[in-house]
Amino acid sequence: MSEKTLLNNEIRDWLMDCGLFNQLLPADFAAASGYFSISTIAQGEEIFHEGDPGSFMCIIHTGQVAVQKTTSDGQQVTIATLRSGRSFGEMAVLDGERRSASCVAASNCQLLNLGKDSLEKMLNDAPKIAAKIIRALAVSLSKRLRMADGQLLSQQA
Repeated sequence: MSEKTLLNNEIRDWLMDCGLFNQLLPADFAAASGYFSISTIAQGEEIFHEGDPGSFMCIIHTGQVAVQKTTSDGQQVTIATLRSGRSFGEMAVLDGERRSASCVAASNCQLLNLGKDSLEKMLNDAPKIAAKIIRALAVSLSKRLRMADGQLLSQQA
C-alpha cells in the first residue's frame, strides 16, 4: 500500500470516529478522506487568531482546544474548551467571514483539517458527499447555537 493510501485510510477512520458525519456511507468516508489533512499541534500553540481570514476548519481527533475571545480591554478569555470529536473554525470556512475567536491548543492535539479550497474542490468533484459534510457541519452549528440561546435565556431568568 502506498503512503498516500495509508494516510487516506487513517483519515477515513478518524472521520468515522469523530461522530460528526453519521449520515455518510462507508464509501463516502473513503472518498472524503482525500480532501482532509492531519496536523499535530503542540500545547500552547495558536491554531488561528480572532479576526484572521478563515481558510480552514478542524476536527479534534485527540487533545483539547481552547476557544478564546478578546475583551474590550484587550484580555484573552477562554469561552470554551473543545474535546475530541468537536469541529471548530467551520463558520469562517462556510460564510467567508473573519475568525470570530482565537483557538489555541490546550494540550498536544491531533487535528483533521479541511481547507476552504479543498471543500470547493470536493463540491466540484463529489457534490453529494460535500453536501452531506456541509449539512453535518450546519447541524452541529445549529445545535451549538440552540445551546448558546438556552444559556443566554437561563442567565436572564
